[in-house]
Amino acid sequence: MHDPTADGADVEAFVAKWRGAWPEWAMVENFLPAARRPLVDAWQALQFEWQEAAWGGADARPGEAKLAWWIEELDGWAKGRRRHPLGAVLLRGAAPWREVAVALPALLATRERPLSPDSAWSALDPVAGAVAQVDAALFGGQADAAAVTACWLHARLARHPENALPPSAGGEDAAQARRLAATALLARWPRTRGVGAPRGIALALARRRLVRGDAAAPLTPWSALWAGWRGARG
Repeated sequence: MHDPTADGADVEAFVAKWRGAWPEWAMVENFLPAARRPLVDAWQALQFEWQEAAWGGADARPGEAKLAWWIEELDGWAKGRRRHPLGAVLLRGAAPWREVAVALPALLATRERPLSPDSAWSALDPVAGAVAQVDAALFGGQADAAAVTACWLHARLARHPENALPPSAGGEDAAQARRLAATALLARWPRTRGVGAPRGIALALARRRLVRGDAAAPLTPWSALWAGWRGARG
């Protein structure tokens, strides 16, 4: 497995990939304390890496190898050791990295198209539960696995819609199938309160994109600010 630190990749490079999918964040991050923003960036970028490893690319093998590397890396984080540059930021606070390492193999099974909207949610249960625990450890608030699942399913629909849709959607026009998937996702959208502000903002932005009809299209500035403000308030 190629060591992702060998090319001199730094934190900013990983954060830039995630921010490329969420240009709205440059506005809504103002609802977060400035001192916490680098930690939020690093945590969001790390989730982006796992999602792309699980769902990206035509060949599953590179992603499988990346996730295997991450399982080993997170086990090291639990012991205070790190190789990946994101660890330089994320290890400043205590978080249950071992629990994430244990749950991450379940993410491999989610690469296949879900059989139904219900199965798409349940398949992420192990990983979402562990990620929610990290949310709470790093930023406070309640550990809400449903909030994590909603954000991750939105991310999959936005960036990898070809694999996010159940087989039953295969006969639809592609755009119509994505709209139906967005409607199905909104129907199960969690009514959460008390999550940390970073998850609350991410959840609100994702929901607003779905309501506007395109999971991948950035929100207008005013729409993003309104959603971000509401999300930050919990």
